[in-house]
Amino acid sequence: MVIKKVNLDIVIGVTSQVPETDLPEVAFAGKSNVGKSSLINALMNRKSYARTSSQPGKTQTINYYNINDAMLLVDLPGYGYANVSQSVKEKWGKMVEKYLKKSSQLKQVFLLIDIRHDPSANDKMMYDWIVSNGYHPVIVATKLDKIKRSQHAKQIKAVRTGLGLSADDILIPVSSQTKQGIPELWDVIEQFI
Repeated sequence: MVIKKVNLDIVIGVTSQVPETDLPEVAFAGKSNVGKSSLINALMNRKSYARTSSQPGKTQTINYYNINDAMLLVDLPGYGYANVSQSVKEKWGKMVEKYLKKSSQLKQVFLLIDIRHDPSANDKMMYDWIVSNGYHPVIVATKLDKIKRSQHAKQIKAVRTGLGLSADDILIPVSSQTKQGIPELWDVIEQFI
């Protein structure tokens, strides 16, 4: 997709209602620090539109990025080891669940997994939870540039096995830094919108 225009259209917090939009939405979920904001910036061809941080748990809202007035790219808060209280984590969980259940325009959920590590219990739980909400997530294996080319196949297999994916499940290895896999990811996004 040729990115002509990007706007942060809507930001919703814990107490906000899920807005009714008239554009197709794709949502991005992933553990804190998996590289979600970096990936979104790479997809939008922007340096730092989505705020990135080395500190986990920076995204605490659901952010809707309008791409070319054609679609919304939805950034969900990270889960896992963010340095916040249990009550805050529970509120984020409820917010994400409300979004998955109430968004009438959500076409697909993309789940980000760090390719360097086997999927954690949290990753597996999130995968199962997205499936139980009626979606079949596309897996995006991030940080591809952080491993040697000789490790690619082994780590892709580890992610597939760890999540219990079938041969039909889509897994796209990407690097936000080198842009490797970004065109393939856009191809998949466009199939859903």
